[in-house]
Amino acid sequence: MEFSRWLAPVYYGDVMEFRRITGLPPYVFAEIDSLKAQERRAGKDVVDLGFGNPDIPSPDIAVEKLAEAARNPRNHRYSSSKGIPNLRKAVADMYLRKFGVELDPDTEVVSTIGAKEGFSHLMWVLVGPGDVALVPSPSYPIHIWGPLFAGAEVRQVRLGPTSRNEAHGEAPRRGNPEEFLSNLVEAFESSWPRPRVIVISFPHNPTTTSVDLDWMTKIVEFAREREVIVVHDFAYSDTAFDGYKPPSVLQVPEAKDVAVELYTLTKSYSMAGWRSAFLVGNKDVVAALVKLKSYLDYGTFQPIQIAATVTLNEADSYPPLVNAIYQSRRDVLCEGLARIGWQIEKPRGTMFVWGEIPEPYQDLQSLEFAKFLVSEAQVAVSPGVGFGPGGEGFIRFALIENEQRIHQALRNLKRALPKL
Repeated sequence: MEFSRWLAPVYYGDVMEFRRITGLPPYVFAEIDSLKAQERRAGKDVVDLGFGNPDIPSPDIAVEKLAEAARNPRNHRYSSSKGIPNLRKAVADMYLRKFGVELDPDTEVVSTIGAKEGFSHLMWVLVGPGDVALVPSPSYPIHIWGPLFAGAEVRQVRLGPTSRNEAHGEAPRRGNPEEFLSNLVEAFESSWPRPRVIVISFPHNPTTTSVDLDWMTKIVEFAREREVIVVHDFAYSDTAFDGYKPPSVLQVPEAKDVAVELYTLTKSYSMAGWRSAFLVGNKDVVAALVKLKSYLDYGTFQPIQIAATVTLNEADSYPPLVNAIYQSRRDVLCEGLARIGWQIEKPRGTMFVWGEIPEPYQDLQSLEFAKFLVSEAQVAVSPGVGFGPGGEGFIRFALIENEQRIHQALRNLKRALPKL
């Protein structure tokens, strides 16, 4: 689907229009939020499994260090947009411990104000008008809109899974990493001009697709042969289940020739509101982002950087605790859905469950179905179309309510979906 037209300038007489946002389509998630608020105002108890906003507390050590650092007036001044030295060293040390990857904290690490900000500004330095970026379909929305905001053209590459409708009545096929890689190669070779950037993110939001190190090796080899930059959003680096360990793209030998990776404390350490993330990898790309950010910001509030440093250095035991909670919720949700006749494969990673709209209700589009669930079942989910046209026919559950609330959601769904 061609997205560039959404960013074309529009003028109505003398009325001022804001070119970069004028043509943005409606944010479909806002429609669900509005309906959810309406139901709650009417006294309905809506179980929110929509917005992926972690409900698990941040580590005590992070909170304590933040409070301590915030009391020191020296930390109230401007900080560094690149990130304080101890924080960048903590990131490098963590990558060595977790992934066996050596990083130079001075040239291969930059702090960002969350992964979303980091990705968006990264696109500003990697692509511009006339350039092409390859992005999975469906995708986390900023992966689509980040390159577009930079003026580039986005070509979406099917990741899957395929819906029953697309399979012409057959059972839907699960997302296949090898098929996605083949699709990427084909999209690259058929594009002109040649794409400058390939965006990937595994474990994947929203489809929960996961890959192994062998797959990462193949994408790095392809990128080195074609001289294209790989941007890996590693948001769910630690959010994995059943013994699965997501690989860093930088674990591939010579990956730093062509790859950068975004790592965040949002999910691993349940520190969403702290906005603490990092871009690591290729030193030239890191330097370009450092230069841009020096014009745009003074970095995250320094007490947050100090707390993040201590967390990375001393809280390695926290991500497994978070994972255990998400895995238990995943099991309750998937097993409960199966009992009412809605079969969804358990994901190996992320804090989400991605499911096809059940066959008896496939006459509804994903936004219509999501609205139906809010109004009839008092359960909020994310419509698949919100992740691009490749998400149509699916919805996404977020594992952000406790098990008791998930059981309540299952009871509501059973009552509201009698055709299952």
